[in-house]
Parts: sequence; structure tokens; C-alpha cells
Amino acid sequence: MSTPNTHKRPRCEQCLRPVSYCLCEHITVVPSRTRVLILQHPDEQRHALNTGRLAVLGLKQAELLVGERFAQLGSLLAAEARVFLLFPGEQAQTPQPLAAGPEDAAPLLIVLDGTWRKARKILHENPVLNSLPRLALEAGQPSTYRIRQTGEFAAVSTIEAIVRTLTALEPGQDFSPVLAPFDALIEQQIQAMGADVYRHNYKTDETKRPESGAIPKSGL
Repeated sequence: MSTPNTHKRPRCEQCLRPVSYCLCEHITVVPSRTRVLILQHPDEQRHALNTGRLAVLGLKQAELLVGERFAQLGSLLAAEARVFLLFPGEQAQTPQPLAAGPEDAAPLLIVLDGTWRKARKILHENPVLNSLPRLALEAGQPSTYRIRQTGEFAAVSTIEAIVRTLTALEPGQDFSPVLAPFDALIEQQIQAMGADVYRHNYKTDETKRPESGAIPKSGL
């Protein structure tokens, strides 16, 4: 009887990638007025393309909590003066530049990290989130997530949604360095699968991409 292979590749303690594919050299920590709290579904934590964690590593004012139900949310939100939920909805507004003010007036941006179904599960399990004003990105700029198969051209990854929102809130700050490890991760995956497989499974002719007026998805 064969025994299961229990050998696991050593992983970087920071980015959690296999050591041979460590992304830490691409990480630059960027400051922001806005604080970011990512509520990540447990399944996303184990995903090879965990962009929520990369966002936290690249933002000085970011924190990540993993779970479906967050008992501490009520007391946490009660202590905040300004909180926004990055999630589409009928009353969602597009992010606007922050007014100048003291640091204690800086908002908290909550982001749900998971598939659409799992993000909605987090929303359902934490009713306090439904009382928050929502922000949603306008459609238009496509995702650079070239290895995701989706029928919506405008769908974006968690890290892209966060960077675009922060850029809109704080136009004077350059948040593009936060995307560097994400771009490197995509290149690693494309190289690992090979050019032929990538072209067959993911490469889409630009002229065939659908126009989308939908708000890009965050937390995917």
C-alpha cells in the first residue's frame, strides 16, 4: 500500500507563498489616511491567489480578519466615526476625495473578500454591515487579473478594488506599488501553466470582450 505524500513545500511566513515563489521582494508598504479592514472568507485564505493578504501586506493602515461571523464587529463599528462598506448596492455611491481633516476623522473601509456567494454569506451572517453606507466602483477600467475566467470584463480582484477605491478617496497618494506583488503573482501563474495553456484557457481577443455597465465586483 502506498503512503500519502505528506511533504509540503516550505512557505514564506509573510506572503504565505512557496519560498521559491516568494513575493516579498515586490512588496512596498504604502501609507494612507483611510484604514482598511478586510473580512476574508476562510476558503479564500487557502486560495493560491489570495489577493486580500497581498493588499494587507502592502498597506500600512490595513488589517485582515478571517471567518464568516465576526462577533467583534458591533463594538468595533460603534467606536468609529466614519465607516464605509465596499460592496455594490442600490444606494452605493462612487468614492469621492476625502475632505482635509484631522487623522481621527479618517474613515474605515470594510472590504469583503470571497466569491460573490461567500461575500453575501458574510453579509448575511453579520447584519450590522447592512447599516453601513456603501461604496462601489464605476465600471470602465478592466481588471489585470488575466488568469480569472469570468463573463464580466469589469470584474476585479480584491486588491484591485481596494487600490482603485483608495486612489479615488486619496488622489494625492500613489497606491500603484500595492499592485506590484499581484502583478508578479499573475506572471508566476502564467509561466507555471505555460504559454499555450494560457492562450487556450484565458487569452481573449480584445474585440470580443463585452462592454459592461455593471459595477466591478470587489472581494472576488
